[in-house]
Amino acid sequence: MATGAEPKRVGDALRSRTPVDCPAVEQAWLDELSEFIRIPSVSADAERAADVQQAGQWVCDFVRRAGGKAELRDWQGHPLALGEIPASSGNGAAPTVICYGHFDVQPPAPLELWQSDPFEATARDGRLYARGMADDKGQLYMLLKAAEQLSRDNALPVNLRFCCDGEEETGGHSIVDFLAADERGGDACVIFDTAMLERDVPLFNLSTRGLVYFHVRLTTGDRDLHSGLYGGAALNALHALARSLDGVLARNGRLPEPLRAGIAPPTEEELAAWAELTPGAEELAGQGARPMDPRAAEEFYIRTFAEPSLDVNGIEGGSPRLQKTVLPVEVHTNLSIRLAPGQNPEQIAPEVERLLREAAPEGADLEVTRLSSAPPGLVDPSSPAVQLGLEAFERAVGTRPLLVRSGGTLPIVPALADKGIPTILTGFALPDSNIHAPNENLLADYLPLGVKAAAELYTAFAKLG
Repeated sequence: MATGAEPKRVGDALRSRTPVDCPAVEQAWLDELSEFIRIPSVSADAERAADVQQAGQWVCDFVRRAGGKAELRDWQGHPLALGEIPASSGNGAAPTVICYGHFDVQPPAPLELWQSDPFEATARDGRLYARGMADDKGQLYMLLKAAEQLSRDNALPVNLRFCCDGEEETGGHSIVDFLAADERGGDACVIFDTAMLERDVPLFNLSTRGLVYFHVRLTTGDRDLHSGLYGGAALNALHALARSLDGVLARNGRLPEPLRAGIAPPTEEELAAWAELTPGAEELAGQGARPMDPRAAEEFYIRTFAEPSLDVNGIEGGSPRLQKTVLPVEVHTNLSIRLAPGQNPEQIAPEVERLLREAAPEGADLEVTRLSSAPPGLVDPSSPAVQLGLEAFERAVGTRPLLVRSGGTLPIVPALADKGIPTILTGFALPDSNIHAPNENLLADYLPLGVKAAAELYTAFAKLG
């Protein structure tokens, strides 16, 4: 039955400790993972700060049990779990692999929609259910467990650095700042925090789009006017905004050329992988969306993976609900541009403002404020780390991963790219894993499969030396 009570605090003696029964996974593994899951490390809830710390300490303790050293470090008010497990050979010159994952989780609400306690791992119908099971505790556990096994068997050929944060769900800037300041780096990075296309069809995410977010205030006079007395003669702020936005909006799926500067085009291997993905028409229809033009469905992945896009996120002005014949002279809007891999926020942001101003009618005053920005990230698909990773996953999973890009923004990817560290960004969730929703889950068979894949990656990366 669904639980309607607030999850208990860490260490509460009343908390259930019922063992999980799942034949697909070793009981010792389930016990370990269940202990990690029980910690309600919700970073968005200030009252859970101690729980987030506890989850970070759990990661550190695991690294120590695996034969490494670790510390929970405060990084500008956020906990980072930093650990190292040396190569079994004791060779300091062995390649170094960074492993990233986050130990914070989304809030469990609405609790009434959960079929079991969100902070008790529960097995049903071949799946493991709990908050954080797929995002990201269960997947971080795969990386940790593979490291422990190889180290125990004296078969770990690389030096592993675990760099994990407890605020990914509320920003994720602490790990980015840490990596920017880090002088040691690594030869590759592994992140298990995404999903497969469908069951047994893994994906490698080679890039993320960047983001620049703007607020625009446009004024055309001192006060709102009577539209009967002044309409057709006085400048209307809403009309002026529409003309301004026309200078930056896409035509046939392509933004104005100044906003496309620096795009890194996809490789033939990437294009071939995208052709294997769910058709764009199905993706749009599945979200109840309508194509923006006749070629939108056909070009879905080009537009969302490899092209910049600009969207108006909201407009406020005049009286959109009351029957009020007003001529508004002030309007506000938020708009954002997603940057394609290869683009530079510092180059594109001024171009957005310039095009807005050039398209604005005479008499319109614009105030353009940049609220935030993040660069795109791109991993070279031909890099040795990616090619070794593809082969390792094919050995472990039985299917060669498809190479895709992400339309979203993930600050850690460009932070690693800035350091010249190629990243394997992949994962074992499924489209129906209910990430960020009630009844989050992971296919039980994928827990040992993920551990196997991580071990294959660590072993393959010995060739990076």
